[in-house]
Amino acid sequence: MTSNAACWRHPATALVIATILLTACATGGSDPGSAVCPPVVAYDQALRDKAAAELEALPEDAALVGMMADYAVVRTQARACAG
Repeated sequence: MTSNAACWRHPATALVIATILLTACATGGSDPGSAVCPPVVAYDQALRDKAAAELEALPEDAALVGMMADYAVVRTQARACAG
């Protein structure tokens, strides 16, 4: 009777090779033109003025001030993504 213990010596190596080979078959590309851009919600001027006034009324160390700055960056990136 032959032993098949040698077949199980390097399962991690086989897993790595299989992963590399399957990655080559991935359908999603990294081409920027194929990216799905999130929609950018349009706000009218009155709502933007109201939001700016509310934001200015907050204390400088308010968490919401930093979060809104992050949101502005995300909106800029989404607009750039959409073209």
